[in-house]
Amino acid sequence: MKAAFRRPESLTDVQTHYCPGCVHGIVHRITAEVIDELDLQDRAVGVASVGCSVLAYDYFDVDFQQAAHGRAPAVATGIKRVRPDASVFTYQGDGDLASIGTAEIIHAAMRGEKITVIFINNAIYGMTGGQMAPTTLRGQKTTTSPYGRDTEHSGDPIRVCEMLATLPGAVYLERTSCHDARHIMQTKRAIKKAFEVQEKGQGFAMVEVVSNCPTNWGMTPRESLEWVEENMIPYYPLGEFRSPEEVE
Repeated sequence: MKAAFRRPESLTDVQTHYCPGCVHGIVHRITAEVIDELDLQDRAVGVASVGCSVLAYDYFDVDFQQAAHGRAPAVATGIKRVRPDASVFTYQGDGDLASIGTAEIIHAAMRGEKITVIFINNAIYGMTGGQMAPTTLRGQKTTTSPYGRDTEHSGDPIRVCEMLATLPGAVYLERTSCHDARHIMQTKRAIKKAFEVQEKGQGFAMVEVVSNCPTNWGMTPRESLEWVEENMIPYYPLGEFRSPEEVE
């Protein structure tokens, strides 16, 4: 009997540590599918950030490097410049990329580093206990904002795609989601395009995936996906913010 569904070659055969309902596992799978489809496994080099994604190197069957908190773009830059033939990608959360790593991502994009960034935005610090992140929504309750994010005190949530879209070195920027099957397929297409941009040597590419965190949000998986659609996407609209066609 012909198999209709199987594990991608670029994904290891181990059980992940992610909480039930978290979409990290989905994004891992579709990223591995893209690596397989583009025949990149032997040349792919991933850079893991600090956060829930810190163990990504256990799940991808490609070369991987661990970076200090927020420094994945700098590490990826070094790898790509030493190994320009490699397909280099970072896998980062919002507490990593949009907080301690803000300078790193801005300057990597400004320089037009030929790397691919996969950015998971779940509006919270997931691994360390659910603290408020730079992407936490207005009024959203976290362990460090129990009454909800106060924008007078903490400012508004950062929209990373919109910020990087002002930089000439950013060639491809798209925000997607994985809250239903249709958007999962759109996310896969975006990640594939981001790797293709790198393969063509066009410049910096990033896909931001609006995600959930059912454990720290205190919701069921279904409730958390509905919350993404009803609350996160209105503030973080989906779509392309920079395309290679605009830059050419």
